[in-house]
Amino acid sequence: MNLKYAHWISAHPCFNHNAHFKFSRIHLPVAARCNIQCCYCNPNKINKCEFKPGYTEKLLTPVEALEKVEKAIKLYTNLKVVGVAGPGEPLANKETFKTFELINNRFPHLIKCLSTNGLLLSDKINELVKLNVKAVTVTINAINPIIGSKIYLWINYDNRVYTGVEASSLLIKKQLEGIEKGSKNGLKIKINSVLIPGVNDSELINVARETSKRGAFLMNIIPLIPSYNFKNFRAPTCEELRKIRNECNAYLPQFKLCKQCRADGLYEPCGNIVNYVKI
Repeated sequence: MNLKYAHWISAHPCFNHNAHFKFSRIHLPVAARCNIQCCYCNPNKINKCEFKPGYTEKLLTPVEALEKVEKAIKLYTNLKVVGVAGPGEPLANKETFKTFELINNRFPHLIKCLSTNGLLLSDKINELVKLNVKAVTVTINAINPIIGSKIYLWINYDNRVYTGVEASSLLIKKQLEGIEKGSKNGLKIKINSVLIPGVNDSELINVARETSKRGAFLMNIIPLIPSYNFKNFRAPTCEELRKIRNECNAYLPQFKLCKQCRADGLYEPCGNIVNYVKI
């Protein structure tokens, strides 16, 4: 590991296996709008019960988000990471940047982190660097635009809506461009990929290879949670997940402890279970 990043990576529960059992993290649901529609993602994510990626009980303003962090850090001295992971696309919401500005001013020592679909990543690199965001997770599910067109219904880029192969081609281009530019500008980039049996099982090794070339350092393959247009699709088996992870490990180390967390709440380590705490 590059010594420049070793200290904070060793404290990030979603970037380091050992840290997963030692440190807490908080997710701040400040990003309402999304600029793409995935077939597995329900756009209505205001839900206080379901434990799925992107879901939140309510939206927070940047000031409310800062107040949550102030409260959390008093309760949990092992809190290391502040992340924005939804419920929409963080980079498509000005509230994300205001939130990081407030937190960076108040708690510069905390690791700032976000998850993104990557469409706007290359456009927002300078802002992220300025705000001391260090960790970025990019969800990328295909390199082949034909396969991508089966996963993405539409994207909205520069006030224009794209569909089909045209949409997936542009998204993939922007994702790879953002990963490369982000890596060159000091961001540590992890790749998230959703394993969708019968759709992209043979494609994820290409994702691992191409993103590794552009500077990604870690990959997290997560199983499909059947929902929305993919509600009748099946989740992958444990053996299918293991097989794909082993194949992709030839290009990128695999993170295997992901809990597919919500966009809100505080997550504290507890053995092999991440406890979700409302604050």
